[in-house]
Formats: sequence, structure tokens, C-alpha cells
Amino acid sequence: MDLYFSPLACSLATRIALYEAGAKANYLEVDPKTKIVLNDGSDFRAVNPLGLVPTLRTDDGDLLTENAAILQYVADRFPQAKLGTGPGMDRSRLHQWLCFIGTELHKGLFIPILDKTAPEEMKAHVLKKNLSRLDHLDNHLRDRDYLLDHFTVADAYLVTVINWTMATPPVQLAKWPAVKTYYERLRARPSVARAIAEEFELYKAELARHKAAA
Repeated sequence: MDLYFSPLACSLATRIALYEAGAKANYLEVDPKTKIVLNDGSDFRAVNPLGLVPTLRTDDGDLLTENAAILQYVADRFPQAKLGTGPGMDRSRLHQWLCFIGTELHKGLFIPILDKTAPEEMKAHVLKKNLSRLDHLDNHLRDRDYLLDHFTVADAYLVTVINWTMATPPVQLAKWPAVKTYYERLRARPSVARAIAEEFELYKAELARHKAAA
């Protein structure tokens, strides 16, 4: 399968999940500004017209977009890795957390703060409105190692998003000790440590490339 990704973007969650599963994949890096696939110089928008990562091409040639959908596909595709859950309420809980991370944290909190063009007044409003989401998460993670009763693709997504606090000074994890402990524990997990280390090097190269082109 082919995973189109950008370094340290939300597509990192799929890399983590694939590493957890021991699955083989082709990792195709997309420049977030130019939308060029660096591996072959092609236009990523010919694959995904929205130009958004992650995008996954399955072994059957099907294209899949949207982080939550791709992560659940990986969990189902590699059941031996136990990245998902059984049917019924357990699966609904997994979907619940994927939705929470995607809407309340990823899009609701971090994307506006990370937007360099957003007015400071808007960022202040976003912080005031959405930090309660981290309060909720902190309460849930007290006395828990993972979002559910074992490591799932939801944890791969959550550690990816929490990792963005390195670039968002207004969000200091010290205020949420359970979240901070969870993040530090998952950062030490082999699949997570490997994925972040590899993509951090690619991210530094991306910054240098953009600086040279400016």
C-alpha cells in the first residue's frame, strides 16, 4: 500500500499504526506548500484533489482519505496487531475517540493555533473556548494507560496531535498532568519513537527547503 504523508502532520498516526502492525508500505512524502510528491515529482492533487494527507492507496488500488477512516482501515486490515476493537459498543467507543481527537483537538484547537496567518484575537478566543477539551481528556486519562483498555489507532492519533504542543507555546502540558504522563509514556513506545524520529528529520529538511525557496 501507499501512504501519502507530510512530516509530523496528522498522517504520522497512520505511520505509527503501520509500524505497530509490522506492515509494509510505501511512504510518499507530500510537500505541504507545493503539493508535490517528493518521491517522483508528481502533483499530489492528481491523487487527492483536496491535497490533504493522509491519503492511502490500498493493495487493491482503492484510495482512502480522512484520518479516522484510514486508521480504522489499518486496524481492520491487520487484526493480529489488535489496533482496533471488537464489534458493538467497544467499536463505537473507538470511533467516539477518533471523532473527538479529529474535531475537538485537531481541527478545533490545534489547527487555528498553528495557523501563522490567524489573528491573535482569534487564537485567544479558540484557546478560551477549547482548552476544556484537554480538561476532559485529562480526567479520562487518570489511572489509564490508553484511551481504551489497550493501545489502539486512537492512541496513535492522539499522540500525534499532542506532539504538536511542541509548536504551540500557549498549550503547556504541565497544566494537564495525566495528558503529560500519557504523552511521555507513548513517546517511549517503539513504534511512536521510531515514527516521530524519522519524520522529525524529514520535517527539518522541509523547513530548510522552504527557507531556500523563499
